Amino acid sequence: MPVERLLPTPEATDLLALTRDIARNELATAAADHEADNRFGREAFRTLGASGLLGLPYPEEYGGAAQPFEVYLQVLEEISSAWMTVGVGLSVHTMACYPLANFGTDEQRAKWLPAMLGGETLGGYALSESHAGSDAAALRTRAERTADAYAVTGTKSWITHGGVADFYTLMARTSDDGPLGISCFLVDGTTPGLSAGAPEHKMGLTGSPTTDLIFDGAHLDGERLVGNEGDGLKIALAALDSGRLGISACAVGLAQAALDLAVDYAEQRHQFGKPVIEFQGLEFLLADMAAAVHSARATYLDAARRRDAGLPFGQQASVAKLVATDAAMKVTTDAVQVLGGAGYTRDFPAERYMREAKVLQIFEGTNQIQRMLIGRGLRTK
Repeated sequence: MPVERLLPTPEATDLLALTRDIARNELATAAADHEADNRFGREAFRTLGASGLLGLPYPEEYGGAAQPFEVYLQVLEEISSAWMTVGVGLSVHTMACYPLANFGTDEQRAKWLPAMLGGETLGGYALSESHAGSDAAALRTRAERTADAYAVTGTKSWITHGGVADFYTLMARTSDDGPLGISCFLVDGTTPGLSAGAPEHKMGLTGSPTTDLIFDGAHLDGERLVGNEGDGLKIALAALDSGRLGISACAVGLAQAALDLAVDYAEQRHQFGKPVIEFQGLEFLLADMAAAVHSARATYLDAARRRDAGLPFGQQASVAKLVATDAAMKVTTDAVQVLGGAGYTRDFPAERYMREAKVLQIFEGTNQIQRMLIGRGLRTK
């Protein structure tokens, strides 16, 4: 059922109505087949771009919509409730645009950002490596300076849109100066010397490829450096704070879809002469699921409103990511339980929702890392 929302402007209300129409009539109808066939829905992103939904939080002068982050996240939630893979893909694309939009020069933004925000190009975010997931500062991929260019060598892991993205935001080492030796680059997907590994065989989100990215002396012109040399880790962590809010919204969208499915099934399914939703044991389970969804939504909106107000929001983003993704895991698991044996079959999307929920607790910083970051924020000394 549609969630009633408090939106800041009439324009935001119209954007959400547009999103719901696209989600219901185009995304939801394609999701199951694409996921079952491991087929990438590139056309879905073109639709979102043509509708103005790929650049919501970015400036209008570059093709964005200059919307508050709280509006973007609620749009993202709606998309995720219809097709989780596309919601996560939009979150990743938005995060991949963040470094250029916030740390690039005016010339770089004018050259590349309009295509990124308008849907002509789709992005990936290349930070993780096989030995450097939670410990991003340990990355080894190197960008060696050659005159006015760079030669990049190394392998990135777990790249959403790997092999199909038009550009990648890359973090690579330009010196051995620890965390200060990492720099940020904007890489064209067709760069010679760049290739993608075989797609991972994943539990969920099978409608999008996740691969290694292999750099074998890939040549990057000097204009591809975003920010200054050594700014890469700072840029990456700033992008991740916003990216965690994106994943939080995706998690709430998935949990809402699971809750809606469970309620609908419980109203339709009769046992002992009445709908099973009237049995207190099931009613209380559904009530707990609803409470988890509502509270998770509140955490991401609180963090987003702090971000929009220019206040520190990193700790709140970690709280939102932790609460929302744990809630999604529990709510989707409980949805399978509500459907009983039917929930364990592929006749209903409950089992897919459950499989998709698990990775939300892992990427954009595992939930163990979020607890560590939250704990650090509590220290007074």
